[in-house]
Amino acid sequence: MKIIFRGDGGFCRWRRLRWCEDHGVNYIVGLAQNARLRAQAQPRITQAQSDFAAQTEKQRQFGEVAYAAASWDRPRRVLVKAEHTDKGSNPRFVATNLAGAAPKLYAEIYCARGERENRIKEQQLGLFADRTSCQDGWANQFRLLLSSGADVLLERRRARAPAGTIRLKLLKMGAVVGRNTRRVRLLLARAIRIKNSSARSARRWAAAEPREVLSPARRKITGAGGGVPPHAEKIRSCRPFKSQTTKSTDPSALKLALVK
Repeated sequence: MKIIFRGDGGFCRWRRLRWCEDHGVNYIVGLAQNARLRAQAQPRITQAQSDFAAQTEKQRQFGEVAYAAASWDRPRRVLVKAEHTDKGSNPRFVATNLAGAAPKLYAEIYCARGERENRIKEQQLGLFADRTSCQDGWANQFRLLLSSGADVLLERRRARAPAGTIRLKLLKMGAVVGRNTRRVRLLLARAIRIKNSSARSARRWAAAEPREVLSPARRKITGAGGGVPPHAEKIRSCRPFKSQTTKSTDPSALKLALVK
């Protein structure tokens, strides 16, 4: 298995890089710029600036240098991206032990780190992964587990829209819930796009045959040769739920009643 360690400048420590090299782990890590790095990359920076002055469009120049800070044990390969825009010069430096051309490594491997950060931010904002304000750590862990489960369920839909948009436009819907001793009624607006599929799901659920479900304690009461306890007879004698769609005098609402 090939492992690539990818991180920003906060993770660029020479002991960490040496550990990766000693254990066969590839790395591509951002490196904070300084005067020595800019001096080594100055030919690329100057070329990007000249190209921008001639074409008035964003220009990029890629290269690489061997660099070692004073505290490092040895020099390492550092990729250089010299970019110049109407806002000025914007050089970036990336330390790596991966083989390959600098433009491809920077664009396809290092910059992909930002895409994964966008997915994490999407889970935090759209699926409430940041709701960990409980005093109990286990409660916060369970909330994060629910958010992660929702993230997995929405993974295939992300090519069309972000998770927050899917939740708001497709899954989230307002309804009025009415309940009495015989039925539960949901009042859904006609504008809801999935009202028909929701009604079909309710009918299928209501038409399912009831099954006798006994807990381990109840099975122990029954025993190997004993009879069925009275409460199990009541469970089996319950009638299945029936789904019924009632007509409403209000054309703006769809009334779905679940009646025993």
